[in-house]
Order: sequence, then structure tokens, then C-alpha cells
Amino acid sequence: MKKWFKYVKPYWVYFVCGPLCMIVEVIGEVLMPSFFARVMNLGSAFQGIEKEIAAAAEAIGAGTAYDPETLATFVKHLGNDALSSAMSLFEGAFESGDTVGAQAALAKMAEAAELVTAEPYVWQTMGTALLMVLVALIMMLGGVGGAYFGSKASVNFGADLRNDLFSKVQGFSFASIDKFSTGSLVTRLTNDVTQIQNTVNMMLRMMLRSPGMMIGALIMAISLRPDLSVILAVVLPLMLLSVGAIVLVGFPRFGRMQEKMDALNSTVQENITNVRVVKSFVSEEREKEKFRTANRNMKNAGMSAMKVMIFMSPVMTIFMNVTTMTILWFGARMVQNHGMEIGDLSAFISYVTQILSSLMMVTFMIVSFSRAAASAKRINAVLDEKTDLTDENAGRKEAVIEKGEIVFENVTFRYYKGSEDPVLSKIDLKIPAGSTVGIIGSTGCGKTTLVSLIPRLYDADEGRVLIDGIDVKDYSLYNLREGVGMVLQKNVLFSGTIESNLRWGDQEADMDAILEASTLAQADKFVSTFKEGYDTELDQGGTNVSGGQKQRLCIARALLKKPKILILDDSTSAVDTATERQIRQGLADYLNDSTKIIIAQRISSVKDADLIVVMDNGRIAAVGDHEELLEISEEYKEIFVSQTDGRSQPVAAAKA
Repeated sequence: MKKWFKYVKPYWVYFVCGPLCMIVEVIGEVLMPSFFARVMNLGSAFQGIEKEIAAAAEAIGAGTAYDPETLATFVKHLGNDALSSAMSLFEGAFESGDTVGAQAALAKMAEAAELVTAEPYVWQTMGTALLMVLVALIMMLGGVGGAYFGSKASVNFGADLRNDLFSKVQGFSFASIDKFSTGSLVTRLTNDVTQIQNTVNMMLRMMLRSPGMMIGALIMAISLRPDLSVILAVVLPLMLLSVGAIVLVGFPRFGRMQEKMDALNSTVQENITNVRVVKSFVSEEREKEKFRTANRNMKNAGMSAMKVMIFMSPVMTIFMNVTTMTILWFGARMVQNHGMEIGDLSAFISYVTQILSSLMMVTFMIVSFSRAAASAKRINAVLDEKTDLTDENAGRKEAVIEKGEIVFENVTFRYYKGSEDPVLSKIDLKIPAGSTVGIIGSTGCGKTTLVSLIPRLYDADEGRVLIDGIDVKDYSLYNLREGVGMVLQKNVLFSGTIESNLRWGDQEADMDAILEASTLAQADKFVSTFKEGYDTELDQGGTNVSGGQKQRLCIARALLKKPKILILDDSTSAVDTATERQIRQGLADYLNDSTKIIIAQRISSVKDADLIVVMDNGRIAAVGDHEELLEISEEYKEIFVSQTDGRSQPVAAAKA
């Protein structure tokens, strides 16, 4: 609960004012039926007082039985002093059996009644009508205020929650990101947060309004007619049991529905992201079927939940109608027997409707809460995810990378901590500062995983990774990653201009620096051919440039950062060998004092490196320069021969 309170505290004024405004509206709604009853009872008395006086005089004159309760009720509703005084005289004479005194009192009442009814009825009710208008205006202000403050509170609540959720995801390590699918994270950031936001809005508008109206209307109904209120004592428990059963069955189904939405979002995202691959393999029909399956699963999960929840409204309506019919049945007999005023019956029905309506709103709140609870559980899973890569315990947070020397000491790593087979096993390697190191090996041998440990995209399970003699865990994450430039296998560009993408390397870089980095990365050649140059807009993912152009832009972006350690992970695979040679020369000139690590599949990409690391099945198979490896490493020799079609001879043979 404390976790959620942090999103309430900054906007506590809205969270307090919203319900208070709704209470004002509720008070008005509870009072309104009594005003209507007063007007209706006054109208009944206005029309019936003279007839009732005549009936009383006739009964007393004939010596037949007469019940003065109806006449007393009419006099009370009219509120006239002369009528009230005459009524007191009549009741005294009637109880004492004084027929003459009773007739005289009735005559006075007739005179007073004639004066009262001579005045138009509208003026008789003007005071009540004005009071009703005033209350209605106050109710309107309360309703508008409640809606305003509720919206302000819920929107800010949702925005802050979404920000924290996004920030949490940004702090995830790759291992944490792998735990949640991309589609699931998108759903949690959008649909789940919106669900909670809407529930907060509903809660602020109905949390006090619905129970307040129910309690207020219940009190008014009991005070008005305790005997008819017995009907509510029977109906309400049955109604609550029915609603509770529906909610208990429906709640788990909303959780399953959100899971199916995750799968649907993942399917859509995967298809749209890789639409070119889908079209190139003519797999549209297969993808359509995949989407239809995910969509059908989502539909079935939604229908499963809704098949239960659709009973909510009919059940509530049945209870409301049966209750109203029962009250009308007994109430009409009371009115007929002069035991109840028509206005009081109308007010009682209004109160019962308010009670049942508020209970219906409470059940809808429960339904919304059940869906929000499922969303909250999913959001909590992200917020509670332990961030395994932090710099909280860093011993040298102020340290920055100055030279770029890298040392791997007996490093072992597993992606899945329970796995028996490590991805990297007992890696011992020293990379001198300012050197150029090539890493080569078969696909899946652990090349990318090895370099991912340098900027702490993952942490080693065993051993240490040191930069300039300092454990990478002792650097602050900002200083560590600020000193490392990395061009990943999957080249990612963002929507925006080419210039804005390059400025990811250095936001403060001037145009000369951007041009220099682009020239060294051989990107300026094609950028200058665009009509808008560096202001050319890139589509999301850079889909409007070729693979080779994308790689060169990513290299330029890394160069602009001027890192002490530059990692190129197979980042020139889509460019021709001549362009690759020019890029390598540019790197040597521009970052001559930086450590450069080049992961490649082609020996031509790494043969000029100061040091070449040959990896095989998560281990270092050999280390040396090109000529040494041709002599000592069978793996390197096989790669070399396969890429030169066996035409080249080992260096030793060539020398001989």
C-alpha cells in the first residue's frame, strides 16, 4: 500500500477535494426525495382539505365513526396557523365527545381552508421549489468539482506510475528484460496503467458517493417508513450474495485476459517490426494465421470473463424491479387505507431506488477493482523486479576510464543461473590500453557475451572484469558506460533526423565534429547525396536506409562519443571490403589512443589487429597475431582457409 501512496501524496489536495465534492452531491440527492414528497403531500392536502372537512362534519353530524388522522395530516402539510388552531380545538372536542364543539371547530377550519386554497398552489410551493433549485445548483457544483478533481488526481497518478514503470524498465539488465517479453512490457506500460488510472478516477467519484448515498437513503427510508424497510432487510443480503458470487467467478478470468493481451501485442509487434522479412519469405498467410490464433485466444478470454460479468446488470435490475413492485404493492394498500401519504410513498420508492442504484455502482466498482487488481499485480511484478545491475555498492563511483586496459580474470557466465553449461568458461584475457583486438570464432561461441561484460550489460557469475585495474562493479554505471562505445550486432536507429541520431553520441557536438565522425565512418558519402542532408528524417528503426548505411551511421554515432574503449560487434558485415578498410583506417587515426575491440566473421576484418582472440564453445582457444595464429591455431587456420578457398598458404610456408 505504501508503494501506491507515493503516487497519491503529491496530489493529496485533489484526492481529498474530489470525494468531498461528491459528498456534497450525495447530500443533495438524499434530500431531494423529501422535497418532492413535501410538494406532493402539499398538493394532496391543497386539493383534499375541504372535502375532508366536509366528510368529517357529515360523519359527526350523522354520529358515525370518523378517523381524524387524514385531516390532521392535511392540516400539518398546509402549515397554516388558523387551520392548526382550529384543528387543536376539533381534536379536543372530538376526544371529549363534544359534538357541538367539534362542529364549531370544523366550521372555523372550513373558513381557514377556504382562505388557504384561494391562494394559487404555485405560491404555496414556491419556498420548497426555490430550495430545490438551490440544492440542485449546489449538487451541480459538487458533481463538476468531483469530476474535475477526480480526473486531475487520476491522470497525474497514472502519469507518475507510468514514468516510474518506464524508469524501472530502463534500469533493467538484459537478463531482467529477457524475463518479460517486449509485448508484455508495452501492455503493462499502457493498458494496465490506464486500467488502474480509470479505477482511481472511479474510486474518487464513487468510493464515498455510492456508500454515502446508500447509507443516507437507508437512514431516510427507515425513518420515513420502518415497516416497509423490512423489505430491504430481505432483498439486500440476497443481492450481495448474488453479486459476490459473480465477482468471485469473474475475477480470475480478467487476469487471464490480460495475459492473452500480452501475447496479442507481442504478435503484432513482432510482425510489424519484421514485416520486410515476412514479405521476403512470402509468409503473410502464416502470420495472418498466427495473429488470428492470438486474436481468437484474446477474444475467448474476454468472452469467458464477460459471460460471467454480463449477469451483473440483469441480476441487479431484477432485484430492483422486484423490490419496487413489492413496495408498491404494500404501499398502495397503506395509501388506500389512509395509513400513508402518496408523497411519502413516492419518496420511499426514490430512496429504495437510490439504495439499489448505489449498490449497483458499488458492484461495478468491485468489477473495476477486480480488473485493476489484475493489472496492479502485473505492474508490481515489474516494479518489484530486483535490479541485478546497480552501482549502489560501487567502491569507486567517481572513477572514470582513462586508459582502456581490460582484464578478464577467470570469468565464467551463464544466462540461466541454474544451467549446468556456462556460456563463457574460465576466461583469462588481458587487452592492453590503446590496442586493437579482434575476436573471431564460430556462431554462438560467446563473442558478443564476452564483450557485453565490459559495460556491465551482464555481470559475470564467477571471476572479475577489470578496466584500468578497477573492477567494473566499482565504477558508477554512468561513468563506466560513458567510457565505452558499443556498436551492437543489431544496428538500431531511432525516428528523427540523421543529425539527432548521431547526437546520441554527444549531445553537445558541433556540426564539424558530426561531419568528421561521419566522414571517418564513411557515412558522409551517402548522407551528402540526400536532399535534406543531415536533416533527412529516418523512419523508426532506420528502415529507409540500407543495412550498410545503417551500420555506418551507428559507427559514426559511436565515434562521436570518443570513447576510451570502442566495441564493434560484427558492425561492418553489411559493407564492402574496401569501405571496411577505410573505416578501420579512420578508427586507427581518430581513436589512436583508445582500445578497439572488433568482433567479426571475416578474417580480413581482424588480421591487422594487434591481438586476435579465437573463441570456441565459450572458451578462448588461442590468442596471438595473424601470423602466429596461422601457425598455432587449427581453428583459425580452418577459418582462414575456408575464406580464401585454400589458395593462401600458411605464413611459415610462404617464408620458406
